[in-house]
Amino acid sequence: MKEWTREERYQRMEDIDSDKLLELKQQTQLSPYRQTYHIQPEMGLLNDPNGLIYFNGKYYISHQWFPLGAVHGLKYWYNYTSKDLVHFQPEGVILSPDTKYDSHGVYSGSAFEYQGHLYYMYTGNHRDHDWQRQATQMIARLKDDGTVEKFPKPVISHQPEGYTSHFRDPKVFSHNDKYYAIIGAQTNDEFGKLLLYQTTDIVNWHYLGEIKTKLNQFGYMWECPDYFELDGHDVIMFCPQGIESEEDKYQNIYQSGYLIGDLNFETLNFDHEAFLELDKGFDFYAPQTFLDENGQRILIGWMGLPDTTYPTDEEGWAHCLTLPRVLNIENGKLKQRPIKNLEKLRYNKETALGYANKFTTKLHPYEGKQYELIIDILENDASEIYFELRTSKNQSTVISYNKQMNTLTLDRTESGLLPGNVEGTTRSTKLDSSLSQLRIYVDTSSIEIFCNDGERVLTSRIFPDNNATGIKTSTESGQVYLQFTKYDLKGDNQ
Repeated sequence: MKEWTREERYQRMEDIDSDKLLELKQQTQLSPYRQTYHIQPEMGLLNDPNGLIYFNGKYYISHQWFPLGAVHGLKYWYNYTSKDLVHFQPEGVILSPDTKYDSHGVYSGSAFEYQGHLYYMYTGNHRDHDWQRQATQMIARLKDDGTVEKFPKPVISHQPEGYTSHFRDPKVFSHNDKYYAIIGAQTNDEFGKLLLYQTTDIVNWHYLGEIKTKLNQFGYMWECPDYFELDGHDVIMFCPQGIESEEDKYQNIYQSGYLIGDLNFETLNFDHEAFLELDKGFDFYAPQTFLDENGQRILIGWMGLPDTTYPTDEEGWAHCLTLPRVLNIENGKLKQRPIKNLEKLRYNKETALGYANKFTTKLHPYEGKQYELIIDILENDASEIYFELRTSKNQSTVISYNKQMNTLTLDRTESGLLPGNVEGTTRSTKLDSSLSQLRIYVDTSSIEIFCNDGERVLTSRIFPDNNATGIKTSTESGQVYLQFTKYDLKGDNQ
């Protein structure tokens, strides 16, 4: 893997020869791991989803982007539009690092509507001559011609006293006809916190203070915050960095999770339940939510993690976004379900019904590399069930369920090439109820597993060979009665 210098990481795309950019794009397109129905970069590195909104009959979906390679460098926002959150039209760069305030990167932020116009609020990253970080919060307005006009200076010019320059990722929301921005921050003692600002005119933002939670010394930085009301509850999402693993909890290098409770906007006291992880897979970070055209709360995340290397890095590109998920609160916990519009990608339906036992290797005749697989468990007398996907003679991605422990495990030990700087090759989660259904979305180099109608989700990148297409089922002992429904999926990238 190439070692990138600071100068190389902070080159502007506009200064690169057009032939070189074309060469990078062509190199990326030759990758055998390109996705077919997920948003992915045309080249370079994709990370956080940004600026998610339904506005004037269209969805706007942006993401962080370093175009010149699979490393974190000078960040732009790349934008897509969509009518249905399934088919996406690439629109190109919507925000560039072209002012003195964001000279070293247009960092993460959000979209909001104000007086009939679409605005973005984001973190401008600037480095001085001593390479000291200066973070400000900036606003840009989308004009009728599709371009953006940035406000001439930051609307929040510095972090409050007592906090470091790790001060970023504003999420703008409205509450009781007022506009607020929740921002991730780090105290001078290096503990993560969330700060709240309010405005009446989107130009002048008043600092209200730190949101008071029950989490003390819970990581050294809280990134990518989000606040929303859902099913009569207040929900705050964020990504704490620096959490030690506990049994099957907090297994990834950084975490993404949520708190459900009641936020008092006068005192900033947040009375909440325990912090719960959003996704139990290997590759999930920086989720953001927004309302769709029907008023449903939709989540999209980054299918990747910072400080992790991926097999496609050598090909000059990395990462993708997750499928959109509908959120609901049921029995005090967040449920995530794939959006219904994903059914538009389906073709070639196949079904199978039957028993699987320890001798079964192929209960069903089908295979594939891009599909949706629904497994309904009708009867289960098995001690452990194994579902093997993307199998070949030497490779297999295994989903197993232990009935006694009521635990689901994803094992990518033999899934092909593996990402680097990752602890372990399995991820497990204890379910709230016995396993009754799996809804699995497999793309060329990813898997998203929805358990028990959205009770748990496990999202991961996998990099098997092109000939790893099989699907197998078996048990450790006993037998299980299953209904399989498989749809091949075809996306815009095919």
